[in-house]
Amino acid sequence: MKSYQKLTAIVSLGFLSLSAKAVPSVATDITPVHSLVSQVMAGVGKPNLLIQSGASPHHYSLSPSEAEALEEADLVFWIGEGLTPWLERSLENLSPDSKKIELLEAKGTTTYAFREGATFDAHDDNDLETEEETAHGTDDNDHEIEEETAHGTDEDAHHDHSGIDPHAWLDPANGKVWLDVIARALVEKDPENATKYLENAAIGKAEIDAAISLIEATTVQFNSKQFIVFHDAYQYFERRFKIQAAGSISISDASKPSPARIAEIIKVVTDLNISCVFTEPQYNPGVVKAVFGGTGVNTSGVIDPLGAGLVIGANLYSNLLIEIAEGLQSCLGEK
Repeated sequence: MKSYQKLTAIVSLGFLSLSAKAVPSVATDITPVHSLVSQVMAGVGKPNLLIQSGASPHHYSLSPSEAEALEEADLVFWIGEGLTPWLERSLENLSPDSKKIELLEAKGTTTYAFREGATFDAHDDNDLETEEETAHGTDDNDHEIEEETAHGTDEDAHHDHSGIDPHAWLDPANGKVWLDVIARALVEKDPENATKYLENAAIGKAEIDAAISLIEATTVQFNSKQFIVFHDAYQYFERRFKIQAAGSISISDASKPSPARIAEIIKVVTDLNISCVFTEPQYNPGVVKAVFGGTGVNTSGVIDPLGAGLVIGANLYSNLLIEIAEGLQSCLGEK
């Protein structure tokens, strides 16, 4: 009898082990991507986060546990080399056999070129259609993004900014596209849980739609006002919700701004009578305060493209978008 019970236990453990192996091991780069993958995997499994909340994705070193998660991954979802140029080599060395999904390359993703200079021109309402037509619209793996290999002479040219702006998760329409991309990749790896993945993706898209409605009701209150951001990460959000940053203190990878760039920003703030300059939690706000201290410009506002401080998980993505809108409203909204 005891032998039978022991055999039963061993067989049961074997089935549990097989069941556990059926769920893919998944790694993600940044918290917004982790959130979308968490939504799709809800009730089935949990993805691993490679770049921890509050850290800059432009420059990061994997911890031993993060490197191990990457090494064990069956699937890796990441934005792309434009955001994390250092990660491509880690993917090649630590996870050569995993399936890698570069979301900027996904079919249906809206992408925009980097904006040039410290100050930005107003959006053209026709830009959206034009840019979407040049987005990756054939096959997920057909397009090769431009490698950022140019090296300039000043701090504003550490990277070639003639390519694609990688902050595409800040357009919620892309978030909805990516939920489907994530679900399809998981279904391919784990067909037994296909129904759950697809249902979760549908739920996630409905939640994003609800967030869009809330944000539209918020941003319409200040869509005629311009502002300055710390680094150029928000054009996807601006275009989707018809608001307009006048410029950024730093370039898209948050490199130290040159004196000429700072002078240009101060001029546009004066010329346009801009009252709000926003900082980010990942970077030292001392630069902003040093430049604008005593000018009467409000530098207390904080917006964050990654949602540092938000609870990591399935709800972070929609909460991040709402938090940006609320952060803008805190300074730009009617008092």
